[in-house]
Amino acid sequence: MIDSGEEKTRGGGSPTPVRPERLRGPVEFVGRATELAQLHRLVATPPCLILLEGEPGIGKSRLVAELLAELPGRHLVGECDDVPEPFPLGVLLDAIRGGADRLGPLNPVAGALAPLLPELADVLPNAPPPLTDPAAERHRLLRAVAAVLAALSPATLLLEDLHWADPATCELLAYLSTRPVEGLAVVLTARTATPGSSTPIHDALARTPPWSVTRVALGPLDAADVHRLAARTLRLDDPPQQLTTTLLDRTAGIPFVVEEVLRTLAERGGDPLADDSVPFVLRDVLLWRMRPLDEATREVLGAAAVLGMMPDQRILASVLSLDRVAIGAALTAAHRAGLLHDAGDGLRFRHDLARQVVYDLVPRESRKWLHLRVARVLEQELPRPVAQLAHHYRRAGSGADFVRNAEAAADLATERGDDATAASFLLQTMDIAELPRPVRVRLAAKLGRSAIDGLSQAEAIPVLERLLADRRLPPGARGELGLVLGRMLRQQGEALRGYTEIERAVPYLRAPRRKAPALAVLAAPDTVVGRHVDEHLARCAEAETAATASGDPAAHLAVRIARASLLLELGDPAAWAIIAELRASAELADRPREHARACLNWAQGALHAGHPEQAEALLAAGRALVDETGYERLASLVEATELSLDRAAGRLDGLVERLGRLVANAERMPVTLLDARAELATVLALVAGTGPGDTAEGRNGAGGTTEGRNGAGSTAEERNDLRSAAERRDDVQAAERALRDVVADARRVGAIWPLVQALSALARLLLVDRPDEAVGHASEALSLVRGKGVLAWAAEAVLVLAEAAAATGEPARAASAVAELEAGIAGREAPLALAALRRCREFVPATGKLPW
Repeated sequence: MIDSGEEKTRGGGSPTPVRPERLRGPVEFVGRATELAQLHRLVATPPCLILLEGEPGIGKSRLVAELLAELPGRHLVGECDDVPEPFPLGVLLDAIRGGADRLGPLNPVAGALAPLLPELADVLPNAPPPLTDPAAERHRLLRAVAAVLAALSPATLLLEDLHWADPATCELLAYLSTRPVEGLAVVLTARTATPGSSTPIHDALARTPPWSVTRVALGPLDAADVHRLAARTLRLDDPPQQLTTTLLDRTAGIPFVVEEVLRTLAERGGDPLADDSVPFVLRDVLLWRMRPLDEATREVLGAAAVLGMMPDQRILASVLSLDRVAIGAALTAAHRAGLLHDAGDGLRFRHDLARQVVYDLVPRESRKWLHLRVARVLEQELPRPVAQLAHHYRRAGSGADFVRNAEAAADLATERGDDATAASFLLQTMDIAELPRPVRVRLAAKLGRSAIDGLSQAEAIPVLERLLADRRLPPGARGELGLVLGRMLRQQGEALRGYTEIERAVPYLRAPRRKAPALAVLAAPDTVVGRHVDEHLARCAEAETAATASGDPAAHLAVRIARASLLLELGDPAAWAIIAELRASAELADRPREHARACLNWAQGALHAGHPEQAEALLAAGRALVDETGYERLASLVEATELSLDRAAGRLDGLVERLGRLVANAERMPVTLLDARAELATVLALVAGTGPGDTAEGRNGAGGTTEGRNGAGSTAEERNDLRSAAERRDDVQAAERALRDVVADARRVGAIWPLVQALSALARLLLVDRPDEAVGHASEALSLVRGKGVLAWAAEAVLVLAEAAAATGEPARAASAVAELEAGIAGREAPLALAALRRCREFVPATGKLPW
C-alpha cells in the first residue's frame, strides 16, 4: 500500500541488515546548553510561564525531556493531539490525572471539575450549582483548574504541542500568566506561528502583558553542533568537514532530520561519504528503513499513519480486517526498523514529521479509502468521537458526513461554552462546495453566533459577506446573518460598515426578541458618523417597543442599558436614575458579563460629558466584575477607560507609556484600538503643547484645573524650563503624526468619537504656529458634531475657533459657533462643555445674558 519509490543500493546488492541495537535510545543531546541552562534558571524560581517555540523537528520535546530528567520534584505532563475533541481543557485534565494520587485538601471551587473528571470524584469537592452566565461558568472552571494546580504544587507543568490546543486551554494559560499559581512552573511547547497565520495559543498569549510570558526560541543546529553530533553518532573522532557541510545543507540543521540521517548512516556502516546515494533527506531515510519490510507490514504502517501519532491496534485490526496478532507483529517490525518507537504506553511515531512522510507515501486513493474505513469503525464508538470523525470524513472526501460531524462537534463545543472551537469547526464546513443553501445558511448562523466573542471573526466575516450577496437568501436568514456580520464588523473597528449592515438587517428580523437588541445597537450615538441623534432616539424608541412585544427580559435589559448610554451622551439627568435602577436589579446582577460591559460603557459616557467622579465609580464596578468573571475581552476596555479617566483628571505622569503598551497589546481587539490610539495621540499633544508663550489653560483646553491638566504640582513655566525648543518641536511633530494617523483611520472606518477627539486635539496643537490649519480642523470637528446633534462634543473645537478669532482681532468670526454651542448645551448636564463655553465667552462676549 505504501509507494516504495525509486531507491539505489550500493553495488546493486541487498540492503545492509538493520542493527536494532543502534536504534534504541535517543541520539546524543548536543547544541542546546544555553537554552537548557535558561530553562533551569526559570523553573528554579516559580511561578513562571515559559513558551518554547520552534519549527517542527527543531528539538522542543527533546529539550524539555532533558530538562525534566534533571529536575527534582513533581512533574505534570500533557500532550495535545492534532485532532482535538471539542472538550475544553483536555490536555490540562490529562496532566492533572497523572498527579491526582497526591492531591491534598482542595478549595471548594475545584468541584467545578467534577463533571469533567468523574474518575476523581472521591478526591474532588462536590460540583457547585450551575451558573446562568456561560462566561462566569467558564471563569469558574478556570479557577477550578488553578485551584487543583495549586494543590499539586510545587510542581513543573509541561504541556506539549500547544499549537493544537483547544481555545479553553489557551484561555486558562493566559489566565495563569497574569494570575500565577505559587510554586508552579509552566513550560509550554508550540510550533512557531507562520507569517499571516496564528494559533489560539499565540492569540491568547499575545493579549497578555509582555512580562508575563518568557519566550524561548529554538533555531537550527549550527555547523559545530552538527559536527559534534555526527562524531558521537558515527563514533568518529573527527568526521570529515565535507560530511558536516553536506548534512547541514541537506537537513537545514533541523535536529530531528539530522538525527534520522545519522541513524541511517550508522546502521549502514562503512564510509558515509563513499557513495553519493546515501540519503540525506527525511523521506529518503524513511524509504531506506522501509526496504526490509514486507508489503503487509507496509500496509499496516500506512494505515497507522492515517490513524494518528499513536495508532490503536484494535482500530487498525478492524480497519484492515486483520487479527490483533498480525497488527502487533507488523508494528513490532516497524519498530525494529526504526520507524516507530516505544513511548512507554505503546508504539508511536517518533515525530509528526516522520508520520507525515509515511502518510504521504500512501497513494492518494488508498489514503481516502483508509480514512473512510477509519471513520466507519469510529462510528461504532460511544461516545462518538465527532471531531475525529469530521477529520477522517473530510480527508475521505465524504462532504455530507464531514459536515454532519463537524456540526455535531461545534454544537458540543458550544454546549460547553467553547465558542472559539465551535467557530473553528463551522468555518471548515463553509469550504464544502456542494453544501445545500439551507444547510449553509443554518451553519453560517451558528458560525456567526460562535465567532462573535471568539477569535475567528476575521475568517468568518468574508463567509457571511458572500452569503449575504446571494439574492436568493431567505429573508429570515438575511436578517440573522446581517445582524451577526454587523456586530462582527463593529468589533473589528469597522464602525460605519457594521452599523450599516445592522440597519439593513433590522427589517428582516422577524422575532421581536432579536429585533430589540439590534435596534439597541443602532441607538448608540458615539460610534458612527452620518447619523443624527434624532435617528438614535427613534431607534431606541423602536427597540423599546420591540422589547415589550418580545416579553424577553434579556431584550428588555439590553434596551434599557442602551437608553441610559444614549441619555448620558445627551446630558439628560434621567440617565442616572435608569443606571441606579438597573444596577440594583436582579436582571443585571444575574448577568455579570453584561453588567461589566454596561458599567464600562456608562463610565465612558460619563467621561464624555464631564462627570469624573461618577465615571470613577462605574469604572471600579466594571473592573471588579471583569476580575470576577474573567472575561478577558473586556480587560482592554477596562484599561482604556482607566487611562482616559487619568487623562481627564490630569494625571499625566507615565500615561504615554501606559497608553503605548495598551495600543501595542490591543492589536487583536480593534474595537478598543482606535479609541486608545486617539487617547494616546491626545496625551502626546497635551505634553507637546506646553511651549514658550503658551498658557496652560489656552494650550490644554477645557476641563480640569491648570495644575491637573499639566501634571501634579507642575506649571507650564516649570515644564518649559526643562524642555528645549528642539525637544518641543520633536514632541509636536510626533504628536501631529499620531493625530493625523488617527484622523485618517477614523475617517476610513466612520468612527465619530475618536475622529472628533483627534481633530480637536490637532487643532489645539497647531493653533499657535499654524492658526489657519487649526481653524480648518476645528471647523471639520464642529461640522461632524453638528451632523450628530450632540453639541457638547464640539466644546474644544469651538474654543479653538474662539481663540483663533480673538487672536486675529475679529472675535465676531466665532460668534455663531459659540452661540451654537451655548444653545446646544442649554438645559443639559455637560460640565466639560459648560467650562469651555465660559472660556469661549472670554474671547467672544455674548450680546445677551448668559443662563449661568
